[in-house]
Amino acid sequence: MQPPTGRPNRFKLRVISLAILPTLLAAGPLGIDHVTIAGRDLKAMRAGLAAVGIESQYGGPHSNHATEMALVSFPDGSYLELMGILPGADAGAVGAHYWAKQLEGDAGPCAWAMRSRDVAAEAKRLAAAGVVVSEPLHSGRTRPDGVRLDWQTARVGPEPNGTFFPFLIQDFTERALRAFPTGKPTTSAFQGVAKVVIAVRDLDGAVSRFRQAYGLPAPLHQADPGFQARLASFDGTPVVLAGPSSAQSWLNERLEKFGQGPCAFLLAAPNGPTFHAAGKTRWFGVEVSWFDAEKLGWRLGWE
Repeated sequence: MQPPTGRPNRFKLRVISLAILPTLLAAGPLGIDHVTIAGRDLKAMRAGLAAVGIESQYGGPHSNHATEMALVSFPDGSYLELMGILPGADAGAVGAHYWAKQLEGDAGPCAWAMRSRDVAAEAKRLAAAGVVVSEPLHSGRTRPDGVRLDWQTARVGPEPNGTFFPFLIQDFTERALRAFPTGKPTTSAFQGVAKVVIAVRDLDGAVSRFRQAYGLPAPLHQADPGFQARLASFDGTPVVLAGPSSAQSWLNERLEKFGQGPCAFLLAAPNGPTFHAAGKTRWFGVEVSWFDAEKLGWRLGWE
């Protein structure tokens, strides 16, 4: 989802009553459920966020015996999921995880999910558009307070789950229980996750794939020398594709190590939060501020 920018935007963010949050997310195409940040040590990832002024909440272990998570949730219902390797985790379970490379390599930005009220219907639509979709997989976790959460997901595209196209997620338990462990957003300084920046090898090819899958119009293009990337943004969506602008771009090493997938996330900050910006740029006419990547351990910004 995107913040208000003065342009028509069918994903405009709104501050809404928690009482209607369970009905919020019959999201349209590319509505963000959550984004995932992966690494070996969950405590270290939480400390990195705290170092730049963002507190997180522990969410509990997953049922896969491999990972545990914490989250930062926002008023629009989206959230950052910090996923680390569970202490004492079964090595085989970790190695078999679709994000094993990202977890063990401290990748930071790893994946993203699109919420759905009907995974089967969206899978059928995507298949009709020529996109491969997996069979739904049931999963869940138990919160530290003992509340059980259950959902199903489906992988979209041939890449590891959610690393290019967003994976689909549909809740069986109330979604607000998953997004708001204490009954309210973790922070109100930001409205939600605004942009998912996806590192790609072939920018034109990636553009074509998104247009095919979601019926999108041609994107806007821009170069950002500081980010060392050529960018493509689909107006009205949270998608920004980033291709290396030269052989020296940091994106080349990331693509070699982790493959195509999210390399940064931007948060929506329409009220201008009082956070320190380690750097600033402009993307498609909108000012983008960046947190200190050295403190955080990965790239996160706001607009």
